[in-house]
Formats: sequence, C-alpha cells, structure tokens
Amino acid sequence: MRSSTAIRLILAILPALLAVQCSSPPQSPHGTQILRAEPAGSEALFPTQTALNIPQESAELNDSARFLAGLPSEKGHDVFAVLRATEAWKKHSAQLNGVWSDFASQHGSPVNSWARSEIGDLRSAKAVFYPFSGPDFLFAQLFYPKAETYVLCGLEPCEPLPAWNSLSLGDVSSGLEGLVNSLSSILHFSYFITKDMRQDLQATRFRGVLPVFMVFLARTGHAIESVDAVRLDGNGNPIVFAASQSTVPGFLIRVRGPGGPKRIFYFSQDLSNGSLAPNGPFLQFVASLGKPAALVKSASYLMHEGYFSNVRNHLLTQTCGIVQDPSGVPYQKIHDQGLRLSLYGNYLNAVDIFKQYEQPDLAAAYANPANQARPMNFGIGYLMDAKSTCLMVARPR
Repeated sequence: MRSSTAIRLILAILPALLAVQCSSPPQSPHGTQILRAEPAGSEALFPTQTALNIPQESAELNDSARFLAGLPSEKGHDVFAVLRATEAWKKHSAQLNGVWSDFASQHGSPVNSWARSEIGDLRSAKAVFYPFSGPDFLFAQLFYPKAETYVLCGLEPCEPLPAWNSLSLGDVSSGLEGLVNSLSSILHFSYFITKDMRQDLQATRFRGVLPVFMVFLARTGHAIESVDAVRLDGNGNPIVFAASQSTVPGFLIRVRGPGGPKRIFYFSQDLSNGSLAPNGPFLQFVASLGKPAALVKSASYLMHEGYFSNVRNHLLTQTCGIVQDPSGVPYQKIHDQGLRLSLYGNYLNAVDIFKQYEQPDLAAAYANPANQARPMNFGIGYLMDAKSTCLMVARPR
C-alpha cells in the first residue's frame, strides 16, 4: 500500500473512534457530586456524536494523548502507526524528548524534592486550587502529586480535538510544531508566556488547552479514562453535558496514574471581580472541595490590583495553605491576614516588565534574619535565577 493511500485510510477510520464518552464520575470524597441529566426511557440520552471529537474508548484516547506527546503506542494495534512513521512526528518526538529531559533536571526533580521536604502537610490535601494556571497540570502535580481533585482555570478556551479525517499531513505537521512552541516556554522557564501561548494554541488545528493537557498527562505517566464537557449551575454544581458547540465552559478529565485516580477540572474563567462574585458559581464550586491547597505562579501580579480582590480573598481565607511566587497574593495582604509565612530563596525585586509591583516590604522580610529564609536550588516563575527567585508558603495559624 502506498504511503499516501495508507494515511488517507487511517485518517478515514479514526472518526469511528471519536465519540464522546459522557458518563457520571463517582461521588467526590469531599461531597461534591458531578451531575448529569438522565434519559426518561431506554433510549440513549445523547445518541449522536458531539462536537468534541473525544474518543470513547480510553485506549484510543490514550493513544491520541501519547501521539501528541511524541510517545509510542502502548498497545499492540497503533491507530496512529502511519502518522508515527512520518518525519514530522519523528521530529516532534525527538524535540519533546529533549526538552522534557531538560525540564526533568532543571525543574521536575528539584521541585519535587523541595515539595517533599517543605510542604509535606499541604501535599496531603485531597484537592488543589490553581488560579491563573492555564493548562499547567504539570506543576500542579509536581507540587501536589497526592491530590485527587485539581481545579485549574485561565482565559484559554476549551475547544474540541480536530476531526482526524479532516487533517492533511501539513495540518498534522503544523499542529505538532505549534504544540512544541506552546510547551517550550513552560518546559524551559516554568511558565506559559500567555500571549505566545494563545497565538500558538489558536494557530493550528490542535486548538485550545486540551492537547496541552493530553501531552502533560501522557508525559507524567497518567492514563486518561475520559474527557467530558462540564459546566457549573447557579449553585456551583458541576454538570457533565453533551457539547453541541465548538467551545464549552470547561473540561473534566479523569485519569489514573502514579498517585491513583484523579479528576482534573479546567474552566475558561475570568477571575476579575466583574466576572467572579464571592458567592458565585465558580467560587462556590471551589469551596465545595473543603479547603484545598493552593498554588499561584507566574500570575502577572493581577491580585495586586483591587479588581482581583474576590479571588485573592478566597485564597487567603478558604484554603489550607498557599504556595506562591511574588506574582501571587501581595506580601502585605498575607501579613495583614495573619497567616504564618515561610520564606524560601531570596527576593530582591521584580523583573523589569512588572517593576510597578515591586514589594519593598517583602524584600525587607527576606533581609530580616529572624524570618530564616531557606535557600532554593532552582529557579521558578518570572525570577529564573536561583539566586534571586523565591517561593512563599502561607498557612493559617
């Protein structure tokens, strides 16, 4: 069989694998129930394929994730075998192998070691809230690998996977290249460059945050069981539903991995006060998880502004602890709240682009020997030099 004919054949049969699985997740151990409508009779409630193009079978879903992640198939029959044989995919795989190896030595191992040593109490939390995260499951699981539920959010959209039979070889090649571009900043520098990520994520047929999640999950040893469209009702209850549009409010991704079964919620959510009420659906949902541990990193200093006070106040009062860099909640707000603060690394100033958010009081706290700031051997966030980077851990007294 000629290569072009084989490629057309493999792309033609893939739609049969791309029907959405829409089943109810188990009851959360924290009391949050995932709801869905039920059919009135014996007919299937959602008998037609929805717009998300998510494979129904977890084996095919995971093969899709491993293909995007530049990894070989784990099962005997590889539905992407022809595409994996192309030079474009081989280049993609080699590039990701290289940057992933660098990431593991520069960030993965140091962050994991630091977290084991310094936040063992917070790592026992069953839920994690990571605002301003975008699709950064990578660092969420590095800091909190034992959590069962993760809530991430950003402005990046939730869009469907492409219909594989609609893709040309050029589409696949440019899509894989766009994925590497969108991942390179976080793997090299520990954060997404928001403007570049949005451009990269929208420039090819692999659009939105889902392909990024799939790469991170495959590369961190997680098997994806299902991906569902999810929205919140007026009381903050998450509801799985059949998508009929090209974008949805959020995704619920269920996985199994080294830390056991996990649920990952991602919502396309504006966290400014105009879109986030203190008792609105999103913060009600986060509150339903009890008091989760929190992570804030490379957050553009948004919570230094008054119009992000709602999410800031929620972090200060409704979490069991916050791990953050200086771009998160201002030091003065943490101090005023009376939280117990542990300092790591060394804060000198903000990077040039955020000079208006320098915190002299934080610099003074680091300079005070009584605060016993502990050293760090890795850079993280906007301050990449280990000599000037820092993390703060805030806990209720």
